[in-house]
Amino acid sequence: MKVVYNITDNIISSLGFTTDENMASISQGRSGIELHTDEFCIPEYFQASLVAHEKLDDYFRRFADVSRYTFFERMIILSVYEAASRTNVDLSSPETLFIISTTKGNVYLLDPEHTHEFDIERVNLWSSANEIASFFKNQNTPVVVSQACISGVSAILAAKMYLESGEYKHVVVTGGDMLSKFIVSGFQSFKALSPHRCKPFDALRDGLSLGEGAATIILGIDNEDYLPSDSISIKAGATSNDANHISGPSRTGEGLYRAIMNTMKGDDASGLAFINAHGTATVYNDEMEAIALSRAGLEHVPVTSLKGYIGHTLGAAGLIETIISSHSLLNGQLINCLGFTSLGVSKNIQVITEPRRFEADECLKMVSGFGGCNAVVLLKKYS
Repeated sequence: MKVVYNITDNIISSLGFTTDENMASISQGRSGIELHTDEFCIPEYFQASLVAHEKLDDYFRRFADVSRYTFFERMIILSVYEAASRTNVDLSSPETLFIISTTKGNVYLLDPEHTHEFDIERVNLWSSANEIASFFKNQNTPVVVSQACISGVSAILAAKMYLESGEYKHVVVTGGDMLSKFIVSGFQSFKALSPHRCKPFDALRDGLSLGEGAATIILGIDNEDYLPSDSISIKAGATSNDANHISGPSRTGEGLYRAIMNTMKGDDASGLAFINAHGTATVYNDEMEAIALSRAGLEHVPVTSLKGYIGHTLGAAGLIETIISSHSLLNGQLINCLGFTSLGVSKNIQVITEPRRFEADECLKMVSGFGGCNAVVLLKKYS
């Protein structure tokens, strides 16, 4: 049987510029979320996880001109570059496809303060995608997945489809989002941001913490009998839509429940080591996820959210958190839900309060987003 598997990956966030740096910070219980004042000319203070811009530019200057690319594009190019440097995958090959996931891309260029910096066409996601693929001399038309906060997982599932079709040998799934006045003030207008570091699933949760970052997974396809040792495969996945509200999730968890059931397809849940939830720490999202997990018969499976470590990284969230889940699966170590103290949802889900070992070889990654969209991916460890 052909298997789609993770060849290599990279994470760029406030916690580091490699997957190893991010995993080390998380294992130490570090959070990249900090209080920001007078950022983006926004008068209100807010908590967020920001990438070190000057440090990233110092890395980028080693192989490219900083002035030619926006910060959003630089993050993604550096992430792809770092991931690919550990493989012999030919990024310029016609057998390699680029898929870029993001929610807002270069939307900051619409701000009058920034319109002069680049051609306004760069606001278009396809334009940035072309710049990224062209940097690596890839001639295929890149695919853009912009599906609110499920973009990253949707991009992974699209890559799985392309690889299984035999059309490509490798797919570079990369994505990211940068924070800006447009994004932060938008969430502030919803009254969705917490004045404190977010507390997913906690009784005292009062909103989300934003984050920025980028991530890359290079996927390939191989025979199940000949996979490299300690590989992570994309076993299954599904998407759905609540058709409920432009920003509010379904109160019954119907869409996420269906995505979970379509992903599991009757598989025994006893093989699940953990579930990495979306876990935004907003009242309605966390409750919806708890209801969906309960309806799917998964209340007994350990659950965590990574938002307390890196914030909500929007179009990068599904990618970053899938990578972290993959390495957690490889390491056999549960990651505790940072910020959680006492259960604040109506269903008795098993939120992870401290790191501990496990033996199972599968996990679920869930995401949900504006417009009622949901996506789930099932990861499997091969030893």
